[in-house]
Amino acid sequence: MEKEASKIKNLVNEDAIDKFKELVKHESTCLLTTNLTQLPLNTRPMAVQKVCDQGNFWFLSGSDTDKNIEISKDPRVQLFFLNTSNYEFLSVYGEATITRDRAKIDELWTDIAKAWFEKGKDDPRVTVIKVTPIEGYYWDTKSGKLVSLLKIAASAVTGKTLQEGVEGTIAVK
Repeated sequence: MEKEASKIKNLVNEDAIDKFKELVKHESTCLLTTNLTQLPLNTRPMAVQKVCDQGNFWFLSGSDTDKNIEISKDPRVQLFFLNTSNYEFLSVYGEATITRDRAKIDELWTDIAKAWFEKGKDDPRVTVIKVTPIEGYYWDTKSGKLVSLLKIAASAVTGKTLQEGVEGTIAVK
């Protein structure tokens, strides 16, 4: 079954970055997957500290964690965002780099991050992970979860095909 062209909206450059920021504003926790060639996939929840104006995703992480070790061997990662309250979903494939840049740690630090670092932001284990997006795909409703559920119910009753949502590729070039 071919997808309707009106439901496909590919986003690039500024539109893609705006979409990243919008989704992270609603749901800052994602699943970060490393070691993409080994099954089962190594996936864990991570809090995005920031999406910058270049479209990069920024995280704080411990230098001794599996994810840091895996990224140092293979920088390819996949991020999965699920904002079920608004029916927004995003998958981003990208390349991760790890740094100990003090200015970036200071910029990204939050009180919640203290839970993972015994000595606070001065803990020698604190690192910053930057994920630079290479390609991705998003799914989004046009009207949010409640209206979408009502439209799904109406579609089921009337037998008419649901015309809800938009999806497409997403890339920062």
